[in-house]
Amino acid sequence: MTIERGSRFDVESDQVFPQGALMQGEIFSDMEFVSNGDATRGKKANQRKDERTGLLRWKVLVSDPSAEKECDASVTVVALSEVQPVPPESVQVVPGLSVRPVEFTDMTVEPRVMGDKFKYLGYTVRAKGIATPGQAAIPQPQRPASAVKSTADKSDEKPTA
Repeated sequence: MTIERGSRFDVESDQVFPQGALMQGEIFSDMEFVSNGDATRGKKANQRKDERTGLLRWKVLVSDPSAEKECDASVTVVALSEVQPVPPESVQVVPGLSVRPVEFTDMTVEPRVMGDKFKYLGYTVRAKGIATPGQAAIPQPQRPASAVKSTADKSDEKPTA
C-alpha cells in the first residue's frame, strides 16, 4: 500500500476535537517569512496560499479540552478562504470570562514527520469553514482580505502530535 506524501484525509470536526474547540484570540493571516536582508531591500511579505486549492491561508489558534497531553492542548488550524473568516460570537461563562466555542467544516488532516532531535508523527489541520457549534450548515459572514491588517509571522503553522 502506498500513500503519497502530502495526502490529506477528510475528517469531521468532532473527530479532531471530540469535546469541541475553543478559539483563542483572533483569526490572522498566514504570512510568508521575509528575512531581515530581504526586508531591508524592500521585499514585502505576502499572504500564503494553499498549494492545492489556491485559497488564502488564515491561522486560527484553538484550545482542545480533550487533549491528554499539555503539548496537544493548543492547536493551530489553517483556515482556507478567499476572505478572512468571521468567527462566532463569544459566550460569557462568568462575569469577565468569555470563551468562543467553534466548529470547523470541510476539515482535512495531513500527517507529517515533526520534531528536530526526536521525531514524531504530527498533523497539519486545515478547514474551509468556521461556525458556532451545531450551526455548521449556516453560512458565516466574511470580511474581504483587503480589510485585514497583516503582520508578518516568522513561525510556520503549529501542528499537533
